[in-house]
Amino acid sequence: MGNCQAAEAATVVVQHPGGRVERLYWATSAAEVMRANPGHYVALVTHRPEGEGEEPRGAAPRVTRVKLLKPRDTLALGQAYRLITVAEVTRALQAKKEEKTRRAQQQQQLVLIQPKHAGGRPGAGDDTQPPPPQLVDNGHDQVLTAL
Repeated sequence: MGNCQAAEAATVVVQHPGGRVERLYWATSAAEVMRANPGHYVALVTHRPEGEGEEPRGAAPRVTRVKLLKPRDTLALGQAYRLITVAEVTRALQAKKEEKTRRAQQQQQLVLIQPKHAGGRPGAGDDTQPPPPQLVDNGHDQVLTAL
């Protein structure tokens, strides 16, 4: 008696999309779990440590990171893993790509909106003509000078 908790810590917990929890009492590869569950990826689930979150003490820990495993990775004892469908992975990657594109567009707009600062004193009376505006072709990474 008294060692029942030690056996629970030495398991690999695999959470299925339907809510079923599978416990493995040996280290196994992600490829074996994926072979047994076609159409799913294995992801490592990382929880937020206590005291860092904004939730009340009685609430369940929030997932902070879900890392997809490669088939050759080994599922470690004492860790929790989740099976994620291919459709969920595709949606997440598409959302990440759209977010990256949106941020790049916002950054580009900020660069175009910011006023160009003159190199000299204000009102210095520089008689030279400003250089022609430049257009950036993002598809080919070329700078074109407007004529």
